[in-house]
Amino acid sequence: MHENGGKCVFASEIDKFARQTYIHNFRDISPEIFENGNFNEDITDPRLDYSKIPDFDLLCAGFPCQPFSYAGKNEGFKDETRGTLFFSILSILEVKKPQAFILENVKGLKSHDKGRTLKTIIASLENLGYRVKWEIIDSLKFGIPQKRERWYCVGFLDGTEFSFPKGDSTIVPLSSIIDQDQNDPLLKLPKQEVERIEYHFQNKNGNPRVQHDNSQYAPNTKKGRHGVFSYQKPDGSLRFHIGDVSKTQIQEAFYCCLETYAPTIIFNRVPKMWDLKRKLSVIEAQRLQGFPDTFDFPVSNNQAYRQLGNSIALPVVREITNQIFKTLTYEDK
Repeated sequence: MHENGGKCVFASEIDKFARQTYIHNFRDISPEIFENGNFNEDITDPRLDYSKIPDFDLLCAGFPCQPFSYAGKNEGFKDETRGTLFFSILSILEVKKPQAFILENVKGLKSHDKGRTLKTIIASLENLGYRVKWEIIDSLKFGIPQKRERWYCVGFLDGTEFSFPKGDSTIVPLSSIIDQDQNDPLLKLPKQEVERIEYHFQNKNGNPRVQHDNSQYAPNTKKGRHGVFSYQKPDGSLRFHIGDVSKTQIQEAFYCCLETYAPTIIFNRVPKMWDLKRKLSVIEAQRLQGFPDTFDFPVSNNQAYRQLGNSIALPVVREITNQIFKTLTYEDK
């Protein structure tokens, strides 16, 4: 937002560690939101008067895709979303009536509760007078080596026509963000994982799929019944799964490599590399989300990974908001 000329006037974050990171990086950029009491800890606090939020042009939000209630559907869309974070978003939009909004969520929102959740969300936003568009966008098309498909939704109060950016089909490999001299022992894979990886390459013998010893697993478990297999995909990544080709193929572990891209980074899963036999460092993980190296995490590494896993891919939002800002009108250009 800042890179596209935006200025933050209010922010809310309920996680205390994320607040530490936010304050550390933005106190000098947006001092007024901290000095004027416009950095809130709980946007759902009933004591918060939304009308006192400073006027703004664009609302930005992410929210859990909780199952919304349909018990009160005859009383309107706001009643269906009551008790969710999305209810607070609707309330702020209703009170402040900004020109536009951008929302982000997981890809699964599209099919959550057989599509009824998304239908309620869109109808609720349209009921406030917004023209709404949404799209599933993959960060892989925006210059970062991570396949991260996310739901993005924009809306305009004046019915402005909007087209989402398409990105580029060129795939950027992980080697573009990796420090190959990194030798932190805390990043190294456990011995058991390294041995399994080595076993795969020692025993593939022209066959990309290798069966591993499953005698260590109890016979009544899925691993014991179906066995553990490893498979190297055409792009070089290495996948461990339960069951052979004809069975369930439940993924057990996934390893990327320098010449491919990473799977989605989430709060409890840091991408691992079979060729370097380690997981990504914090700074590599932040590059994976498009954060600059100058962005600093004044928290533990576990908290930093968690925050990055819960974050958005910056290059995607940068392009979307650039498109939005071009359409908005301002009192002071």
